[in-house]
Amino acid sequence: MSDPSAASVEAILEGLATHDPSVLESLLAAQLENLDASGLDPDTYFLVKIAALVAIDAAPASFVWQIGLALEAGVTPEQIVGVLVALAPTVGNARIVAAAPEIALGLGLIDEED
Repeated sequence: MSDPSAASVEAILEGLATHDPSVLESLLAAQLENLDASGLDPDTYFLVKIAALVAIDAAPASFVWQIGLALEAGVTPEQIVGVLVALAPTVGNARIVAAAPEIALGLGLIDEED
């Protein structure tokens, strides 16, 4: 997926939209390589990534993806809420309030329709 052509961009986007296992596996492999390269333990790695999503006001799908990976790695919902508490003085309450529903969605506490 490094330097995709127009045709491969379309194929990648289609694969993501249809949950094509080969496309998702390549993304997961890149994620795992990055985890190894970071030198961080999995909990810290995924909590940092969630914090970055909050800071950049990321799309809901990004939260769902990262939170799913974090939970699989053993991160707890309480740790994720701790990230929100820790970030509030830095990014502001408005950003935390905006991220809360996305995190709740990623944790499966609310449905997309809510």
